[in-house]
Amino acid sequence: MSGTQLTVTLSGGGTDDAQAVVRALEGTFGAPDERPADGNATVHTATFDGEGDATPPAGGATGPGRLSAPVTVTVQGSPEAVRRASDTLTRAFTARDDGAASGDQEQERQLLLEP
Repeated sequence: MSGTQLTVTLSGGGTDDAQAVVRALEGTFGAPDERPADGNATVHTATFDGEGDATPPAGGATGPGRLSAPVTVTVQGSPEAVRRASDTLTRAFTARDDGAASGDQEQERQLLLEP
């Protein structure tokens, strides 16, 4: 995993909730490889490969939106990317930190985002 790559796994809520979380991260990391779209999925993932000096997505700078249900988010990447993702999500949503795990070069953090 490169120093700028961030993998986000989302569970709980629906596709709209997953999309809201991804939109919140786009201003920090740029566009993901793919946006959550499968309405039947119970777990959504997105990978951000950007440098992090992203500009907001085109089409109007709107906020991430509201969540309809609690969403568990796991972010994995370099310690700096994980810190920035956690900071972004805690500013955009009501969040509870559910812990972190560190490896040699990667870190993982889990957050519970509430409506």
